[in-house]
Amino acid sequence: MRTFTLGRSQEEAISLFPDRSIREVQLGDQKICVARDGESFFAFERLCPHRLANLKEGQLNSFQEVICPLHHYRFELNSGRVASGDCRDLKVYKAELDESGLKISI
Repeated sequence: MRTFTLGRSQEEAISLFPDRSIREVQLGDQKICVARDGESFFAFERLCPHRLANLKEGQLNSFQEVICPLHHYRFELNSGRVASGDCRDLKVYKAELDESGLKISI
């Protein structure tokens, strides 16, 4: 497992990710999605396990789920569990905000 830090402070990390948005980031040789809901951050695989739609084009709902833009499958961002749809769970990664920035372990 490898840990990456985005931003150089808590404030800078928050400013990198607009609230209730999804952005794609490159960490080492892997691209993942990062979403922010208030001060909660979520990191997850960027392609939907169903038909490989890019989840950066998806939406966050008020239940901290990402909604796939293609077939509207929903995935819980805390666990990756598929909440609506018929496919495997989404891979999620530990994302932790602290005073030195946003730490993501993949």
